[in-house]
Amino acid sequence: MKNFLLLFIIILFSNNIKAQNDTLSINQTITQLFDGMRTSDSNLVKSVFYKDATLQTVFTTKTGETKLHEEQISEFAKAVGTPHDGVWNEKIIKIHIQIDGALAHAWTNYEFFVDDKFIHCGVNSFQLMKTNNGWKIISIVDTRRTTNCN
Repeated sequence: MKNFLLLFIIILFSNNIKAQNDTLSINQTITQLFDGMRTSDSNLVKSVFYKDATLQTVFTTKTGETKLHEEQISEFAKAVGTPHDGVWNEKIIKIHIQIDGALAHAWTNYEFFVDDKFIHCGVNSFQLMKTNNGWKIISIVDTRRTTNCN
């Protein structure tokens, strides 16, 4: 009975360590994306995405209609790397990560600034996949608004 209990504790502890390591790696992947945006480093931005990743925004038009906009990762990375006014700074307010094997979901509240000027806030819904090269973003869907940014 002691051996069984000891084995159970070891397995539980090792699974907990693995989950913590995955959580740290997922956080690092997301941080690298925003570091790339802040430094206008399109290569750093591209490096966190899986080859067939998608980037979408759910938004409400001025007439109240909800729409979905899709952008190619290559176009997004190009925009990041093209000289632009100000530093693009997306600040993560809160993050919640769920992991099941090689699939993870990260839900992040954020605020977006250009230099120190507030532009919008919202939520990012990241889907990530664990690859031989670490965790890669396979999809981001975000929302954007300028009010109710708590």
